[in-house]
Amino acid sequence: MGEIDEQSAELMRVTEASLFAGIAQAVVGNRVVDISRAVQQVVEEAGLHVVREYTGHGVGRQMHEPPQVLNYVGGDPDGMLVLEPGVVIAIEPMVQVGTWQTRALRDGWTVVSKDGSMAAHFEHTVAVTNNGPEILTLP
Repeated sequence: MGEIDEQSAELMRVTEASLFAGIAQAVVGNRVVDISRAVQQVVEEAGLHVVREYTGHGVGRQMHEPPQVLNYVGGDPDGMLVLEPGVVIAIEPMVQVGTWQTRALRDGWTVVSKDGSMAAHFEHTVAVTNNGPEILTLP
C-alpha cells in the first residue's frame, strides 16, 4: 500500500486501540455497555467520531445475533446484558474523522462517511471466558 499520511495513520491507530480497549472489557461479570464505553472513550479522547448506524453483534448460528454491541453508550437494552462465560461477540469499532454519520452508495452495499471524510474499521470475534477474553480471529 505504501506510505500513508499522518492523519490516516492516527485514525488507524486510534481505531485499533479502541478495539483492544473494548476487548479488555469483555470479561465475566461486565456488561456489554462496558465494551461500548471503552471504545467510545478512546475514540472521542482522540477527537474522532464513532459511527452509530453499524455495530458489533453476537456470534452464533446466524450471521448477526443478539446482543448488539454498540461502539458508544446509548440506551440500547442489550447494553445491560451481563457477560457470562461462553458468550461470543464481534467487537467492531468504526471510526470517522469528520462526522459520525454515514450514507450508503447506490450499490446498496458500500457505506461512506456522510461528509466524505476518512473512516477506519477494525474487528475481532471474542469469546468471554473465565480466564478473560479470548480473541478467536487472530491468525
